[in-house]
Amino acid sequence: MKWLALPVLAVALAACGTAPKKSPSPSATGGAVRPSPTAPSPTVAGKDCSRYAPARENLATRGDYTAGGLYKPGVSDTTPDHVPDLDCIREPVVTAEARSRVGNKSPYSVLGKQYRVLDRVDGYVEQGTASYYGNKFHGRRTSNQEVYDMYAYSAAHKSLPLPSFARVTNLDNGKSVVVRVNDRGPFHEGRVIDLSYAAAVRLGITQRGTGRVEVRALTPDDSTLATAPAPSAMDHLVGRLPQDTARYHVPAKPGDAPSAAGFEAWMKANGVRVASGKPGASVASPVSSVASPPQPVQAATAPAGAAAESASPPSALQLQVASFSSRDNADRALARLAAAGIVDARLSDVPGQGRTLWRLRVGAPDVATAEVLAGRIASLGFGRPQVVRE
Repeated sequence: MKWLALPVLAVALAACGTAPKKSPSPSATGGAVRPSPTAPSPTVAGKDCSRYAPARENLATRGDYTAGGLYKPGVSDTTPDHVPDLDCIREPVVTAEARSRVGNKSPYSVLGKQYRVLDRVDGYVEQGTASYYGNKFHGRRTSNQEVYDMYAYSAAHKSLPLPSFARVTNLDNGKSVVVRVNDRGPFHEGRVIDLSYAAAVRLGITQRGTGRVEVRALTPDDSTLATAPAPSAMDHLVGRLPQDTARYHVPAKPGDAPSAAGFEAWMKANGVRVASGKPGASVASPVSSVASPPQPVQAATAPAGAAAESASPPSALQLQVASFSSRDNADRALARLAAAGIVDARLSDVPGQGRTLWRLRVGAPDVATAEVLAGRIASLGFGRPQVVRE
């Protein structure tokens, strides 16, 4: 980071080990200086989302900073006087952005310790402690000269390029969120990421102040997902789905886990067709025997692998639900979505490091529809899916 080159420079962030204190949001604001790119607040019936417009620079947060140090190290951080309405806050869409002209110097030094910025994010996965930051930094310039917005899903990281994207998962409760990394920090030992206040609320770590998380870098082409270790976390999750053998219409002893053949029989009995990378495969779709909620969201289907044929063009907007190392688990997850009325789900085979992963995606025609679909998918136990563009 160019600590000495610029008179007004982004700060090195390090949140406290406990939750910030409560206080009213700062009100002294100045003119706009590169607000952090934030998706427009969705229109939610009966809710006022106007307070979640992108933050503007707060001129009162300038100064009180020494190059190579921290911003106001003796001043405690605080949280806003209300818990943000997460229905009004959208996850960032993972896109390929050029690196910021500032904030990516490598190596750089903070508090006498040297850090390096990654050349590439492909394959970056790390587990550790996450912290978060709030009012003290709201409206202050970040390390790449944007404006920190505690009501947007963003984060500070020591080594990921600015800007970049990552999925952060709470290892204690399974909740996850996609964040846009546009700041540097945290610089407390043992912490891997500093989350915005909204992201911390989403993950459920605001009460303790910190949480055990996994940070996984994301790219638009999902190359990081294609190299995930086997078996994947979603393999384990789907493997723990309720084992109700009566649903599979095949003889089984009480308590027995259904076999792949048994589950295939259940899918055939319920009219669920599976899309795959095999020629002639078709999109999974439920028929009248499969219960579905009223007015399921319709979206264009995505291609199901290099060998698959599709009659309709792929939707530009996709929800990345999960990647599986087990085809059986991938089929089960696909059928679970179909049974819930989410009909435009599709599997595609993704070559990995000496093996194949199965990627489960759902198409959406627009951002608003994607938000609705993401909520429905998350309610099925998959975690909130990542929004990607083809």
